[in-house]
Amino acid sequence: MSDRTEQTDAIDKLEVWCAGEEWCPVTTTATLIGKKWHPVIVHRLLEHGPSGFNELKENVDGISSKVLSDSLDDLGEKQLVDREIISEKPVRVRYSLTDHGESLKPVIYAMRDWGLEHITESDDRNSSIV
Repeated sequence: MSDRTEQTDAIDKLEVWCAGEEWCPVTTTATLIGKKWHPVIVHRLLEHGPSGFNELKENVDGISSKVLSDSLDDLGEKQLVDREIISEKPVRVRYSLTDHGESLKPVIYAMRDWGLEHITESDDRNSSIV
């Protein structure tokens, strides 16, 4: 393997506190997308491509502006989402997935497929998932 390939592989890897432990990959993934709205936001960006804040808010039904903003900041810190300023006045921002965010596609789609297979509508829309 060339030095360049090794450097690229090292850049693509996430540095985590539990590296080397058998359970670490599951924990790392859960930490990245384990918050309620994170996988939904990633899914919407996978489905609709780069989106402005208001467009994302429409596509993530039920999320408040504050939670969306905080979630996008968190996903940005985790290097899953890029934030690009399109114009200064008025301020317009576009969010897109990074390569790491894009690489979650099989995980997010597996979550969607599992949900489609195992979840039915409840008479009580406020009931919790057990």
